[in-house]
Amino acid sequence: MNLLEENQATDLETIVGLSRRGFISAGALCGAAMFLGGNLLSRSVLAASVNAASSKLLGFDSIAAATSDTITLPPGYTSSVLISWGQPLHKNGPAFDPSGNGSAQAQEVQFGDNNDGMSLFAFPGDDNRALMAINNEYTNYRYLYAHGGMPQSAEEVRKALACEGVSVIEVQRKNGQWQFVQGSPYNRRIHGNAPLHLSGPAAGHELMKTGADKAGKNVLGTFQNCANGKTPWGTYLTCEENFTDCFGSSNPEHKFDATQKRYGASVASKEINWHQHDPRFDLAKNPNELNRHGWVVEIDPFDPQSTPIKRTALGRFKHENAALAETHDGRAVVYMGDDERGEFIYKFVSRDKINHTHPKANHELLDHGTLYVARFDAGDSNPDHPKGQGQWIELTHGKNGIDASSGFADQAEVLIHVRLAASIVGATRMDRPEWIVVSPQDGQVYCTLTNNAKRGEDGQPVDGPNPREKNVYGQILRWHTDRDDHASLTFAWDLFVVAGNPSVHAGTAKAGSSNITPHNMFNSPDGLGFDKAGRLWILSDGDYSNAGDFAGMGNNQMLCADPASGEIRRFMVGPVGCEVTGISFSPDQKTLFVGIQHPGENGGSTFPEHLPNGKPRSSVIAISREDGGIAGA
Repeated sequence: MNLLEENQATDLETIVGLSRRGFISAGALCGAAMFLGGNLLSRSVLAASVNAASSKLLGFDSIAAATSDTITLPPGYTSSVLISWGQPLHKNGPAFDPSGNGSAQAQEVQFGDNNDGMSLFAFPGDDNRALMAINNEYTNYRYLYAHGGMPQSAEEVRKALACEGVSVIEVQRKNGQWQFVQGSPYNRRIHGNAPLHLSGPAAGHELMKTGADKAGKNVLGTFQNCANGKTPWGTYLTCEENFTDCFGSSNPEHKFDATQKRYGASVASKEINWHQHDPRFDLAKNPNELNRHGWVVEIDPFDPQSTPIKRTALGRFKHENAALAETHDGRAVVYMGDDERGEFIYKFVSRDKINHTHPKANHELLDHGTLYVARFDAGDSNPDHPKGQGQWIELTHGKNGIDASSGFADQAEVLIHVRLAASIVGATRMDRPEWIVVSPQDGQVYCTLTNNAKRGEDGQPVDGPNPREKNVYGQILRWHTDRDDHASLTFAWDLFVVAGNPSVHAGTAKAGSSNITPHNMFNSPDGLGFDKAGRLWILSDGDYSNAGDFAGMGNNQMLCADPASGEIRRFMVGPVGCEVTGISFSPDQKTLFVGIQHPGENGGSTFPEHLPNGKPRSSVIAISREDGGIAGA
C-alpha cells in the first residue's frame, strides 16, 4: 500500500470498521482505488508511490543487483559461514575431500550437499543454544566425483544418496556469533539409505509393499528434500520433492500406467541414473518403490535415536514445503504446494487437537485428518492486482466423485495417487506452487508461484492467480481464510506481487505489478519466511543470466517486503550460480540464517573459501547487524 492509499484505507476503516485481517491493504496497491469505485490511480502514480514509500517495518535501503561471487548486503550488515557441504559432524570425522575421491561412508557422517529448507529449534530457556534441521536436496556430480560425471558404480550411487536427506546439527552463540558445534550428540544425518517408518492410511497397503519390505511399513531413505515445516510440538517436517527423477527402468520398452506417467516416471531418469547400479530405483524390478517416496517426513531433532516417519495422510506429490497453522478449535493445519507446472495447492486438517501441554502426545496427530485441494475462481481480471474467491475441495474416498468408478479402491490409493484425485474434483492448475508461509501478524497465507513457461498451453487457462501466459517471472499469491479460521473451506485471494522486468518490458504485463521497480526486480520467487515482526522475506531461484528478459536482475537474491504497504526491498545478493533458499531466525531475531545452494552449478564460483581453483560448496550463512540490532529492522 502506498502512503496515499494508507490514508484512504484508514479513513474507510474508521467509517465502516473494515478488519485489517481482510484485504483493505496488506500490500494491495490498488486496494483503495477498488474500494472507492474504480481504477483511480494510474500505474505510473502507483509505481511512484512505491518508490517514495518509507516503510517503518523495513530498516535498510534496497541494494543494487550484483553479479559478483560473494554475499552482498546493505551497509551495516555482515555474514559468516555457519557450515558447508562435507564438513564432518563429529570430532575426528573424515574431512571434506575436494578431489571428489571421498567415500560414501565418509559422506554419511558429513554435512550434506545442496542445503535447502531449514528450521531452528531453541533449547528451552537458552537463547544461545539451538538445534538446526537442514534439508539436503540433491548433489552436483561435477563436484561430487573425481571424474565429474554420472555415477559409475553402486558405491557411487551410495555416495550420492549420502549427500541427500537431512542434516541435524547443534549451534551455539559464542562471543556474539553463532557457530556449529562439531561433536554434539545431537548431530546426525538422515540420508538416502537411512531407515524410516511409514505411517497413516497408506502404510501397509499393497501398493507400498516390495520384496525387501513385504509389510509395506518400512522404507530406506529420504531424498530430494526441498523445503520444510516446523510443528508447534517441536518436530521437523522435511518434504520430498523431485523423487521421480531418481527412478528409471532397465527395460527400454517399459510401459508405464497412467498413475506412473502423472508423476513423471520415465525409462531414463532425469540425469541421476541410480537405477543403473541400484535395483531399488529400477522400475522394471521394483515398481512399488516409487510409491514409497514423495511424502512429508516428520523428524524429532531432540531425539537422535528416533526413527523418522513418512506421514502418508498428507498425500504423495512433489512436496515443496509444509506450513503449519492452527484452527480456532485447536486442530493442526498443514498447507502444501506441489512444485510442478500445472499442479495444485493442498491443505491437511488434523482430526484431533494439538496438545500444547504434552508435545509427545502429538506423535500420531498427522496420521489422522482430512486432505483438501484448492480451487480458485477466475478473479476480477484487474491487470495490476487481481483478486477473487476460492474453496477447498475434500479428497476423501467416497466423496466428490472419488471412488471405485473413478479408479480409487480406497483412501490409501487416493493418497498415493492424489494428483489424479485432485484433477477429478476440478482443482486449479497452478504456476508451480513452491513455499507457503502463514503470517504471524494476521494469519494470511502466502505462496510463491515461481514460474510456468507452459501457462496457456496444455489446458492451463490464463486467469485467476495465474494471469500471464508463458510466465517466466512468477508471482506471490495470498489468501485470507473465511472467519479468520484455517478450518474454513472458503477464502479470498489476491496477488501480493507479480514479478517482472519493468526496465525491459515497461508498459506490458511482463513489467510486473506496481510494487516492482527497476530497483527491486527479481524473477522466480521460491523461498518465503516471516520473522516475528511480520517482515516477509522472499528468496529467489531464477534465471541469473542477467540478459534478455532477465537483464539487470543479476544473481539470485533475497528481498524483504512489508505486507502492509506492499513495499519490497532487495536485502541480499548471492554468489555466482547459486539459489538462495532456506531461511530461519535466531530466537532474538538478531541473526538471519540463509542457505546458499549450488554456487557455481555451471562453473564460475569458488564460494565460500575463494581458494585458487577451489571447489564451490553449498553452505548455510549467518547474517547479522554490526550494531547488534534485529535483522531487517
